[in-house]
Amino acid sequence: MSARRLDAAALRTWAHAAVEDLIVHTDEINGLNVFPVADADTGTNMLFTMRAARVEADACPGDVAAVAAALARGALHGARGNSGVILSQILRGLAEETAAASAGPGDTPAVDAPMFGAALCRGVDLAVASLGESVPGTIVSVLGASARAAQAVATAGDLGTVVRAAADAAASALDETPSQLDVLAEAGVVDAGGRGLLVLLDALVRTLTGTAAERVAYAPAARAVRVGAAVAAPPQFEVMYLLSGCDPDGVEALRGRLEHLGDSVVIAASGSGQPGHYSIHVHADDAGAAVEAGLAAGALSRIQITALTGAAPARSPGSRGRAVLAVVDGAGAAELFAGEGAHVLRRPRNGAQVSAKELLSALVDTGAGQALVLPNGYVAAEELVAGCTAATGLGIDVVPVPAGSMVQGLAALAVHDPARAPVDDGYTMARAAASARHGTVRVATEEALTWAGMCSPGDGLGISGDEVLIVGADLVAAAAGLIDLLLLSGGELVTVLTGDGVDASVGDGLRTHVHVNHIGTELVTYHTGHHGDALLIGVE
Repeated sequence: MSARRLDAAALRTWAHAAVEDLIVHTDEINGLNVFPVADADTGTNMLFTMRAARVEADACPGDVAAVAAALARGALHGARGNSGVILSQILRGLAEETAAASAGPGDTPAVDAPMFGAALCRGVDLAVASLGESVPGTIVSVLGASARAAQAVATAGDLGTVVRAAADAAASALDETPSQLDVLAEAGVVDAGGRGLLVLLDALVRTLTGTAAERVAYAPAARAVRVGAAVAAPPQFEVMYLLSGCDPDGVEALRGRLEHLGDSVVIAASGSGQPGHYSIHVHADDAGAAVEAGLAAGALSRIQITALTGAAPARSPGSRGRAVLAVVDGAGAAELFAGEGAHVLRRPRNGAQVSAKELLSALVDTGAGQALVLPNGYVAAEELVAGCTAATGLGIDVVPVPAGSMVQGLAALAVHDPARAPVDDGYTMARAAASARHGTVRVATEEALTWAGMCSPGDGLGISGDEVLIVGADLVAAAAGLIDLLLLSGGELVTVLTGDGVDASVGDGLRTHVHVNHIGTELVTYHTGHHGDALLIGVE
């Protein structure tokens, strides 16, 4: 089976696969993170850097060179930590090689094998330049081995073969990192950044060929404890910012100043046709002095200062804004909730419940530091807990709102206020969801005895609390009876969501019923196209 071409579409597909795989491996990578600072955030940083790259690429409609440039640009602007800046330079290497090919004679619709090998080699050069020097046993060592392997077979094999060779060489080089860097050997781990790079390469192999090698779980190995060894206190802060208006001499002067203030200095040029634009990273005790050094060199933007607390993960993924994530079923429901300002996660087409992995991926995709989740009955309790717990581990503050139906989710969304504290906002939304009495209507498929009597195929069944309370001759009759029951305790608004295949006349019939029998009560209908129950009904 021949490999897929690495054109613009495949490059975007790889970016999505890379983000998904980094989500799966974030905890593993964080657990390996002991160099340059044991702050357990390398996996998180690479994940959110790659997510920023993917968002930029998704918004780019151009050819492979344009998409590669978008990936590099998004990664640089969204870079998190030392590893994120290095990742941006790897992507910049691909962008520069595709741009150079596009500038030559003829069209360049896709990345070929020699171009890919050259891109990895260019990434090595850019990463080393950004660091100032290369430390053996780090992501740069793994990248170098990968690049050499890719170039060795670039002229003899197709792109799938070359990428697979690059990934396998990265795996071998990763295994060697503890023998190259004492701090890794003492901790019993391989390099965290190198592990992240291997995840990205394996994702590319799978994108191009459909399969990728199974890798061992890279967990810290058992090791002897060195008694009485002196341990230097790590710097207190990670400082990052974008710098513009600075010439090369000024950059080198800034590097010297930052190296005097701290360590883990990374300075990466944008390489996007904007000379004088750089991403700056340093670990230092005096964060203010690190910022002042940048101000002396040029104009600063996107300043980020994060406390380095040893084993605590970074706590500011994406923006620090707040998002509402609603799990929905049906195209109409997705449009309805998105129109009310929510991020939307569609239930699988096969009617299955949403998994913790899918929920986690959607939470990451919001790009927010705080998220309120409306499961709407489509996420099992254990999956909801697992997904929200994993998101919390990535630095996203998650508040699940107990909405058991989309009508309850709409009631909760109506009172969402991002100006309130997250806990207050979640509590208010939970109260609104709980106050929305709700039920469903479905069509009977066989003769059966229910709490409301016998039903026959084709009858409408009004259900609340998992019990059939109404048996009607059709959907309208059953829904009208259920609405009457739900309104016994009062109510001002009835919301009816109609499912896939339900005719608009059903909503018209219910509107007439409410207008005649419940004066002062409003009924609204939305065609959500959900599957399963024909109607979802809520009363507020």
